[in-house]
Amino acid sequence: MHFDFQYDIMEQLLLSAIHAALEAGNAIDLIYNDPKSDFGIERKSDNSPLTIADKKSHNVIISYLKDTPYPILSEEGRMIPYEERKQWNTLWIIDPLDGTKEFIKKNGEFTVNIALVENGTPVLGVIYLPVKRTLYFAAKGIGSFKTEVNSICNQSLNEWIEASQKLPISDDSRPFRIVASRSHCSEETMAFISQVELQYGKAELVSSGSSIKICMIAEGSADIYPRFAPTMEWDTAAGHAIALYADKQIYQQDNTTPVIYNKPDLLNPWFIVR
Repeated sequence: MHFDFQYDIMEQLLLSAIHAALEAGNAIDLIYNDPKSDFGIERKSDNSPLTIADKKSHNVIISYLKDTPYPILSEEGRMIPYEERKQWNTLWIIDPLDGTKEFIKKNGEFTVNIALVENGTPVLGVIYLPVKRTLYFAAKGIGSFKTEVNSICNQSLNEWIEASQKLPISDDSRPFRIVASRSHCSEETMAFISQVELQYGKAELVSSGSSIKICMIAEGSADIYPRFAPTMEWDTAAGHAIALYADKQIYQQDNTTPVIYNKPDLLNPWFIVR
């Protein structure tokens, strides 16, 4: 059965996701800025790092979203088999700490990612950068926005929107800019960059960690982001929403096939954001 969102419902869900992201970011900050913390680093089965901050953030977000009507798929939750997930027309997809490697390096380039997905397409996304206190949020029928967070407070969604910049933000003075991963720049990516430069001339290459790269396209501070290396659905769902409702697109490498979510395999295909 297709779920038809009403604006007031979407408004409430977006506000809940914003508050969840801010509180999760606050929990991460307390650990990040604690000189006595060793981050409690563990290794998951795929050898990727897991910290106390990932777990704390996960628990905070779950506390906000568990009373909504929708199930939750989290990087730090249990791995839910497709036989169970395929019944979910609408679900939350979250990454409590996207950019754990950047968190451990202490370069500040990590985010909290929260998305709501309906029938394979993100309809709501929130990304929060705790160190910079920058918040991106977007939803179907509402638009995509960016703001700086001065304090965690119970503002209405209209107040958040009034304090934000609507995306994209145009900047005609800058050069053509390609954004790439700081930790994952493959040979295929470098070949793609060479092709783009044949079309647009010499381009400026900007590196960044986590889902900040998608946000840069959404806000208009960069033009294209090729990702020809592995990502999971929780890495991109929130950014996808923020890009989509800023009138940007995320396609698979063929530039025509959409990237979809809640697939049998949660690994994303290679994709391009532009």
